[in-house]
Amino acid sequence: MVQESKREYVTAILRRYLEAGRQYKQRILDEFCKVCGYHRKHAIRLLNGRKGRCKRKPGRPPRYGAEERKVLEMIWLASNRLCSKRLKAALPIWLPYYERQEGTLPLPVREKLLMISARSLDRLMQPVRRKHGTRGRSGTRPGSLIRSQVPIKTEHADVHKPGVMEADTVAHCGLSLDGSFVWSLTLTDIFSGWTTLRAVWNKGFAGVKTAIEDIESGLPFRITGFHSDNGGEFLNYHLIRYFSERDQPVDFSRGRPYHKNDTAHVEQKNYTHVRLMLGYSRIENPDLIPVINELYRSWELFNNLFCPSLKLVHKEKIGSRYRKQYDAPQTPYQRLMNCPDIPELIKTHLTELVCNHNPLKLSRYIDHQQAKILKQLR
Repeated sequence: MVQESKREYVTAILRRYLEAGRQYKQRILDEFCKVCGYHRKHAIRLLNGRKGRCKRKPGRPPRYGAEERKVLEMIWLASNRLCSKRLKAALPIWLPYYERQEGTLPLPVREKLLMISARSLDRLMQPVRRKHGTRGRSGTRPGSLIRSQVPIKTEHADVHKPGVMEADTVAHCGLSLDGSFVWSLTLTDIFSGWTTLRAVWNKGFAGVKTAIEDIESGLPFRITGFHSDNGGEFLNYHLIRYFSERDQPVDFSRGRPYHKNDTAHVEQKNYTHVRLMLGYSRIENPDLIPVINELYRSWELFNNLFCPSLKLVHKEKIGSRYRKQYDAPQTPYQRLMNCPDIPELIKTHLTELVCNHNPLKLSRYIDHQQAKILKQLR
């Protein structure tokens, strides 16, 4: 029986069904189900004038709504789209700056934002992430001539104070590694996650050394260890001599060839700190290097002072799976402030940096600088 005929049949028997007693209703229902092939409960709902069950979502009513989502969307976009665990840790840092710019939030909204869990953030931010929803070439060339002189180190569980840095380079070469172009040098402190970047022309020793010296002059701690991949920009006599001929020599180590996880702390920054800023385009104009470095300095302040990160504290293998345990999300600045090896004078200087900068203004300045660079590239 087609749907139109079923609707006509319901209309025909409806009055008779409503006026009948209990015994005759059963017979009418039996006949109705047999003719139309309906389930008995569905047939009862049709004859009683109810189309189906109540559509109300089961469970408690939602605690968070559009007002909280609006605040979270702005902070999430300005903080470079942090994951929920990091965003939860960032909210107490960012909310005072948000209120300074957008006005004071109602007290219930502010209390909800401060008490929201990471799981609730995931659910609340699903439509926002849907709304705002290539790989580059590897420039690592093995420095095989002196590889045997640099010891291999595969893990850094023994690092309990700042100063041990992981280093990597990113090639802004477009689709070809031929010719000269700009490279980005990235250094990440294993203990705190403090990350610094510099743009260099090609990746010869002179440019890399100048960039490292510039980075060292601005670090809030002294470099005590240097860990890299097997690229020729790091494994060369000049850089080894640069680190070894000091009053306090720097421990130089490397990862295994073709094992990126040996330098995982810095490898994960290649996308979040470099590709998100400059993309995958070829940059072959050396005049852009000062502009890019200015962008990188603002990016360092933004990430190191205001963006929490997760740090792996324990990992064990259970069967074929790994079980990982992370510490509470903290900014690199917070980790350095909690470290007893950092002098009080340096901590005072870091606190002044935090007080003198606004993350929302930094985010807008970074967007402006980024747009200017990408416009010149186009």
